[in-house]
Amino acid sequence: MRTMLIPVVLLVSLAAFRAAGALGVRRFATWRSAAAHGLAVMLVLTASAHFAPPSVTVMPTFADMVAMVPPFVPFPEAVVVLTGVLEVAGLVGLVLTRTRRAAAVCLALLFVAMFPANAYAALAEVTLAGDPATPLPQRLLEQLLYIGVAVFVAWPARGAAAETPAEDDAEALSRR
Repeated sequence: MRTMLIPVVLLVSLAAFRAAGALGVRRFATWRSAAAHGLAVMLVLTASAHFAPPSVTVMPTFADMVAMVPPFVPFPEAVVVLTGVLEVAGLVGLVLTRTRRAAAVCLALLFVAMFPANAYAALAEVTLAGDPATPLPQRLLEQLLYIGVAVFVAWPARGAAAETPAEDDAEALSRR
């Protein structure tokens, strides 16, 4: 069932990154860092759909995304491209410690702003890659998961030394 793929990717990625942290990979030493990277992996998949051509059959395409946009939203094609670009910017922001909190806050807001499209898709029975859109109650729970993870990543860590920018950015990686 494709409808469960995205939250599973998020949770499995988060668990894998945190396991790597437990095994000594400093980049994933905290739950927030692991969650940020898990969310970034998830966003690679979701952002890809915003740009996928009609020939792609294994995932929703650009046309599917346009069909999800509620009729009251003007310029649906531009909205799909814009939200895809914002997802890509968000995933890049999540993997860089210096921009992680800002990216997570912006993504939480983006997830809230995009929910009407998901609700419309469920209620209007829009198909995505030939499958029905995720039922609204399930989609609401998924959206709350994504928002919750983004808020968790953005929440200030306890103690100033809990997660420093040098912890996992390029300069620290070059010293390893």
